[in-house]
Amino acid sequence: MPDLDGCEMEEINDALRSGWVTTGPKTKQFEKEFAAYVGAKHAIAVNSCTAAMHLALDAVGVQRGDEVITTPYTFAATAEVIRYFDARPVFVDVDPLYLNINPDLIERAITPKTKAIIPVHLAGLPVELDAIREVATRRGIPVIEDSAHAFPASYKGKHIGSISEFTCFSFYATKTITTGEGGMITTDNAEWAERCRIMSLHGIDKNAWKRYTSEGKWYYEIIAPGYKYNMTDIAAAMGLAQLRKAEKMRARRRAIAMQYNEAFRTYDAVQLPADRSDCDHAWHLYMLRLHLHHFIDRAHVMEMLKHRGIGASVHFIPLHMHPYYREQYHCTAQDFPVARAEYLREISLPIYSRMSDEDVAQVIAAVIDVLAKHGC
Repeated sequence: MPDLDGCEMEEINDALRSGWVTTGPKTKQFEKEFAAYVGAKHAIAVNSCTAAMHLALDAVGVQRGDEVITTPYTFAATAEVIRYFDARPVFVDVDPLYLNINPDLIERAITPKTKAIIPVHLAGLPVELDAIREVATRRGIPVIEDSAHAFPASYKGKHIGSISEFTCFSFYATKTITTGEGGMITTDNAEWAERCRIMSLHGIDKNAWKRYTSEGKWYYEIIAPGYKYNMTDIAAAMGLAQLRKAEKMRARRRAIAMQYNEAFRTYDAVQLPADRSDCDHAWHLYMLRLHLHHFIDRAHVMEMLKHRGIGASVHFIPLHMHPYYREQYHCTAQDFPVARAEYLREISLPIYSRMSDEDVAQVIAAVIDVLAKHGC
C-alpha cells in the first residue's frame, strides 16, 4: 500500500499550476535530487524499471545473438528486456541463504557472447557486489543492477545506485517509493546517460522537452529509433515527495521486519529472511521460508492465512519454470535446483510503511496460529 500524505498532492498541484504535465522541470528536479541521494553523477527518469533496464542494455550495445547473465529467481521484466534484443538470457542459480544470484557460479556462465550481467537485489537485500564486479571487471563486462526492490539500500557503506555501470530502480505502486508507474536509471558514464536520455524519447536529440520552453527551438532531429519511455512531471512531482520520506519509510519497514523476526525466531518450522551486517536492507519484501516437512503443503498454509485475513504472496516463480523459457530454451524445473527448492517453500508476509503495530500484531498472531495448527 503506498505511503501517501498531503506532501504528494502539494507537489502534484504545483506541477499542475505550472502547466507542465508531461516531461518538464519537475522531472529534471526529481532526476537531480535522486542522483544526489544515491551519489550518482547522472539519473534518467523513465516510466518503469523495465524501460530502465531496456535502455541500459541498449546503451552497452547488446544486440541479437548476445548473451546476458542473470538470475532465474526474479520477476518477468529482468529477462524479458534481454529478449527485446533477441539476445539470450543465461540463468545462474541463486545462493540458498540470500536468494540472490550466486557469485561463485557466474564466471563459468561467461562466454565470448556475454555482453552484460544483471544481478537482482531480491527483496531489497543487496547482492554480493564485490565478488560480481571482480569477475565482471576482469572480463570487461558491464554490470546492470536490477534494483527494483532496493531503494533505499546500501552495500558496504555505498548507496545502491552509485556502484555499478548502471542501476535501474522501480517506482511502481507497490515499491518502496512510488510515482504510480515509473523508474530511474543511474550511471556515472556521461555518454551512456546521454544515450539513455535520447532513446527514452523517440531518439530525438538532447533536451527535446525544451522545445516547448523559451529556451528551446522548434527544430529537432531524430538520431536513432528510440522509444516512448519518458516520465511525466505529474509522476515526478509525486516522486519528489516520496523521495524526501524514503529513509523514514525504510526505517518503518525495517522495524516491522524486526518485529516479525522476534516473533518467529523460536519456531523451527520457519526460516527467517537473511540479512547482512555490511548492508542496509530496503525490506521491500519479507520472505519467510517454510520447512515443508512440518506442513501439508505451502498452498494449505497460504489458504489458512487467507482465512485469517492475511494476504500473503509468493515471490517468485523462477523464470525457467515458466512455459516460455521452458520451451524457448528447453529448460527443466531441475536446471536451477536452489531457485526451484527455495521458491517451493517461500511465502511473503505483508510489509509496508503504513502498517500499524496492530496490523503487524494481526499478521504475527495469524502466522503463529497456523504454526500451532501444524504442531509447530
